[in-house]
Amino acid sequence: MLRAEAWANIKNLTIPMRKAKPKKRYVLPDPKFRDVMVTKFVNNLMYDGKKSTAFNIFYGALDKVEDRTKENGLETFKKALNNVMPSVEVKSRRVGGATFQVPTEVRADRKLSVGMKWLILYARKRGEKTMVDRLAAEIIAAAKGEGDRKSVV
Repeated sequence: MLRAEAWANIKNLTIPMRKAKPKKRYVLPDPKFRDVMVTKFVNNLMYDGKKSTAFNIFYGALDKVEDRTKENGLETFKKALNNVMPSVEVKSRRVGGATFQVPTEVRADRKLSVGMKWLILYARKRGEKTMVDRLAAEIIAAAKGEGDRKSVV
């Protein structure tokens, strides 16, 4: 009986990490709107380190959104991002010999990054001629709750 109690205590111990937890990297706000979320979006949009090109695409898309909807482009972008972000995702859990898909809440930072990646992915798949047009159309569609990628829940 003593062995069973000792084993239960060993299972409950937390094993410390071998190295220190990596420091959180902070992103500087963008030059136009002074918003960190815009910089994170542009970093996801960027190809081959061409950040100024990515900023031009993003700002051009927001200008087109303002022209088409007659609303603030940044507010429309944030509304679109909130509509696209997932609230629940499934993770595989192995119990015995079977693997189950267990729904779990999504962390706030992961929600944001997944939403941004989905918005960019579906904008790239659109049929418009330039990326500015594609991104603008996808932002408008996501803000209305339309488009290829809608919120999971």
